[in-house]
Amino acid sequence: MNGPEIQLSVAPELQVFIAAERRRPRAAVVTDGASTLGHVVESLGVPLTEVGRLLVDGRQVAPSHVPGAGEEVEVRAVTRPQEVPGAPLRFLLDVHLGTLARRLRLLGVDAAYESDDIGDPALAALSASQRRVLLSRDRGLLRRRELWAGAYVYSDRPEEQLRDVLSRFAPRLAPWTRCTACNGPLQDAEKDAVREQLEHGTRRTYDVFAQCEACGRVYWRGAHHARLEAIVEKAVREFGAAAV
Repeated sequence: MNGPEIQLSVAPELQVFIAAERRRPRAAVVTDGASTLGHVVESLGVPLTEVGRLLVDGRQVAPSHVPGAGEEVEVRAVTRPQEVPGAPLRFLLDVHLGTLARRLRLLGVDAAYESDDIGDPALAALSASQRRVLLSRDRGLLRRRELWAGAYVYSDRPEEQLRDVLSRFAPRLAPWTRCTACNGPLQDAEKDAVREQLEHGTRRTYDVFAQCEACGRVYWRGAHHARLEAIVEKAVREFGAAAV
């Protein structure tokens, strides 16, 4: 490019998106004189979903701003907790985040999940049609223009992913109210009503059940309950549960 030169500062937490050889607190960037500031930022590797305020010479501008020669540009990260106006807070997770989806559902968070790879265009379109925040570790997916809202999941470890999403969006937690398999709501179920779906040992050992209103799956406090309860208790202790 051979156009206006700007001075660009990128927040430390966003430096991870920039190639190592280009990372620096403040850098001179030559633009083409026509591209928007949003395009310039994305060309560095930073998805706009991760950008909070864009400041030019100290004043806030939109990503559509076309930078001019000599401008001082500051790229800040999103503020936490991040507000998502325009719809109830709901999530859509890509095919690689199945464990995170199940843990969010365990906490009662509305988290749709595509277990099949339906492709980036379809995922972005689904985010827009259902007004869900798309969670992904795919930077290219988060740059798609049809996306309604999105967020990069920074870690590849489920426990860190969960904490990242909860701290960023502060969703209402209502543990044990959603089906971890399909995201449907759970309701209390009488033992006799679900008896035919239970193994003999389960019928003999347990008396308290819940059933998904959407897929019919039955839940009880089985062998894995202690591990799940530890996940719930840790999240509620740090982020709080919704008032009943």
